[in-house]
Amino acid sequence: MKFAKLLLAGAALGTIGITSCGEGGGKSAEKSADFKFIDRANMDTTVSPATNFFEYANGAWLKKTEIPGDQTRWGSFDMLAEHTNEDVHKVMEDAASASGDKGRMVGDFYKSGMDTTAIEKAGIAPIKPILDRIAAVTTPQQFLDEVALQFTQGNTTIIAGYVAPDDKIITKQIVQLGQTGLGLPTRDNYFDKDSTSEKNRQAYKAYITQILELTGEDNANAVKNAQAIFELETKLAAASLKPVEMRDPQKLYNKFSLDAFSKQTPGMDWKTLFGQFKIKGEDSLIVSNPKYYQELARQLKATSIDVWKQYLTFHVTSDMAPFLSSAFNNASFEFYGKTLRGQKLQKPRWKRVMGIINGSIGDQLGQLYVEKNFKPEAKKRMQELVDNLQSAFRERITKLDWMSDVTKQKALAKLNSFTKKIGYPDKWKDYSSVKIVPDNYIQNIINTSAFNYNYEISKLGKPIDKSEWGMTPNTVNAYYNPGWNEIVFPAAILQFPFFDFNADDAVNYGGIGAVIGHEMTHGFDDQGCQYDAEGYLRNWWTPEDAKKFAAKTDVVRRQFDAYTVLDGSMHVDGSLTLGENIADLGGITIAYEAFKKTKQGQGDEKIDGFTPDQRFFLSWAQVWRGKAKDATVRQLIQTDPHSPQQWRGNGPLSNFEPFYKAFNVKEGDKMWRADSVRAKIW
Repeated sequence: MKFAKLLLAGAALGTIGITSCGEGGGKSAEKSADFKFIDRANMDTTVSPATNFFEYANGAWLKKTEIPGDQTRWGSFDMLAEHTNEDVHKVMEDAASASGDKGRMVGDFYKSGMDTTAIEKAGIAPIKPILDRIAAVTTPQQFLDEVALQFTQGNTTIIAGYVAPDDKIITKQIVQLGQTGLGLPTRDNYFDKDSTSEKNRQAYKAYITQILELTGEDNANAVKNAQAIFELETKLAAASLKPVEMRDPQKLYNKFSLDAFSKQTPGMDWKTLFGQFKIKGEDSLIVSNPKYYQELARQLKATSIDVWKQYLTFHVTSDMAPFLSSAFNNASFEFYGKTLRGQKLQKPRWKRVMGIINGSIGDQLGQLYVEKNFKPEAKKRMQELVDNLQSAFRERITKLDWMSDVTKQKALAKLNSFTKKIGYPDKWKDYSSVKIVPDNYIQNIINTSAFNYNYEISKLGKPIDKSEWGMTPNTVNAYYNPGWNEIVFPAAILQFPFFDFNADDAVNYGGIGAVIGHEMTHGFDDQGCQYDAEGYLRNWWTPEDAKKFAAKTDVVRRQFDAYTVLDGSMHVDGSLTLGENIADLGGITIAYEAFKKTKQGQGDEKIDGFTPDQRFFLSWAQVWRGKAKDATVRQLIQTDPHSPQQWRGNGPLSNFEPFYKAFNVKEGDKMWRADSVRAKIW
């Protein structure tokens, strides 16, 4: 879903979910008599909250907790996801052993993925027909024909695309192309001069060599071809946008007729390609980075067809490697898991299969999960919280001293028109036309990929269906979608530490309340503010208000630019993380305002020695509790629009006067910032 702003990095979607602290929305909580929603055993009270609040709130947990071998980071999100995944695991096991039709698709898919004996025996055979077709290619046109065929099967190689509303004609669905073609996570991985980047490039070339050898190449040719593939990718990388550049929706909106874009990419006739893509009746498209496709067209002519065939052979095999026999799977994990992210062990097979099912027939799996693990009362309580946060945000906008009444009215219109989705979709996607068998994992993946491709292009020429979700109910995350002006909270996030029926308001407002406020604020961050109440990418600001807003967001950018990780060796990118940092600041601000309207928020009764305000801020801090492998931190700093967890915990609070009062933060303390440099926006 285009420009969906996630609460947590997208990389975590398939793997997150809780140790047994207890559940709120999922099912009735069974807690011991001494259970505490704010547990001092996780805190380090030798650290002053005015020095490092993240360490004060989480220090003991950080010291005693080891990242599990099959994880690259570990914290509240991951722990909750671990618990949720166990629930999903049971759903899949039950589906696999059930005799009736209900859940059979999930059960058969699961059985096929767990049948390691058949997968091992098959070796490379499941993708051999594809590799044989590539080997038979002799001309650039035949090569493009193969790329187009794979595109319709959901396999992205040198062309990446999806269907989404046109940002400037929001009632029309349109084909949108994005940059792709690289085997390393980002363009900078091809050019950065530090020793880690150079080591990773050498490891990547060795990985390409290994994959080519597994397809039958001898070592000498595999080494030669790996170098040629890497050089080709480097040229594509040079034409690719950096992650921070891809945050500008105006820059990414480049609309062409098919004829006009064909002229920009000689040798690539987009009318012909659209026909091969099974797309009919469309005369235009949107391209996020035309420069990439211009370079691609040049390389299709300048690079030999033999190199392109090797390139495609490698990428098809590498993409499928995690689903093939152990030789392929282990090679993929050694590079993408161990080398790039520092992961020690592969996740258990059931988790990997679950991730594929979730991404392939996610609504089917999500429906089964919700039936067994979600209480309707949670949806009702969540709706109340969302309404309370929306009301608090409304009041704050009305009282802003830096925004004119003209712009305020449009901001309020946008806030009031939010679509609020909670728990699970009102209608589920129908997968009945998909063929799923219990004994062919790769074919099931191909079949569901093709189904999802056809589902996407079937949207063209039809009215927008705003009931659709971009995330499954069993995902521990949340998102804001500016094109639909909606905030979405899947069922799985409605659990402790975010939300619990039995928790006091301070805990719930500091947890899920701040999450709600975060997603609402995304409608008004540096990207979301460019979309109006109807989801159009068009300006609704007066020039003077826009200038004031830019100045305020620049304070946030400079604040986070100053933060470092890995013993100061890398800086947080305040521009890349700007939207999320604005949303975090808005989230805590709006949630606190809503909390102060509750009985507890207006009182001063202590629980376990903490005042209501202190519990609110401690709840916020425990949501961001977490740690990560150095290699993962390095990769996320380059690619992730979210700041590292410590700075998500501390950064917003250092701008917030109520936090200063709650923990007696004074000038000279490390958490203190002069009023002149405190970020104050929404």
